[in-house]
Amino acid sequence: MKIAKIHRKGVWRDPLKKLSNCKVVSLLFATCLGAPAWAADSTPLSFGVISQRSPLLAAQFWNPILHYIGKRSGVPLELKLAKTGPEHAEMVHRGEYSFIYSNHNFTRQNDRVGYSVFARPNQPAIRGEIIVLADSPIRDVADLRSREVVFPSQVAFVGYTVPMDMLVRAGVKVNPLFAGTQEGAIAQMVSGRAVAAGVNSQVAQAYAKRQNINYRVLWRSEEYLDIPLSAHPGIPKDKVNAVRDALISMSDDPEGRKILAEAARLFHLESPFGFVAARDAEFNNVRRLYRTSPVEESRQ
Repeated sequence: MKIAKIHRKGVWRDPLKKLSNCKVVSLLFATCLGAPAWAADSTPLSFGVISQRSPLLAAQFWNPILHYIGKRSGVPLELKLAKTGPEHAEMVHRGEYSFIYSNHNFTRQNDRVGYSVFARPNQPAIRGEIIVLADSPIRDVADLRSREVVFPSQVAFVGYTVPMDMLVRAGVKVNPLFAGTQEGAIAQMVSGRAVAAGVNSQVAQAYAKRQNINYRVLWRSEEYLDIPLSAHPGIPKDKVNAVRDALISMSDDPEGRKILAEAARLFHLESPFGFVAARDAEFNNVRRLYRTSPVEESRQ
């Protein structure tokens, strides 16, 4: 299926116009260099989503939610997906998104932009994991030495920074491969290109259920709260509050509950799925690792 073509200057011009068997209105990819516009009430505000799953699945999940939030809050929202994880991180760094579902705002380079957390999914905490297929002969992290291990990207927090931090500190040098998304990393492990994968525990569990994959967790990290939703400091407070209130009240409204139930079914998330209010300070352990990990220091 042809999703979009790339303009010579790097901007995705042709949004996906039709998705069969789903209620996706549109799928927009943004790699524009200009700052987001939020002055006019009629101008949709950009909503950037971290690269975890395929663009099609991301659109199927988020577009109905954003349409509902826009209708209830009076703040129109438009899904914008970068082509890669690093590109998403750069767009966060440049402040190009009005709202984000991301943890890239906690990096040392991006924290100064000033995105503020206002909500998070009402789901169990996530962990970074290194997984192998259930019948793999790999039994210990040390067995990964000099072997191919696939990760989503070099900017994936629980999928790369967290497990790689452990490997570096343990002195286990691996040959890293990068698949582009969380689900892509698992698929490459299944194909045999790598013996193990660094993943987000929640994404791995859901993807394995959809694809009937049996895997074994070789190592898992401490818990981190699920990826939050944050607002750019230039967004007026009343707009942020309106979006937050509409988001966290979805589960109290029949229409909202129906949308959330479909989203949970799509990603095999634990029910009931919804959103709760959150604060920046709840994510200090994410910031701490970004500031102390030798993996991050090597990128400075």
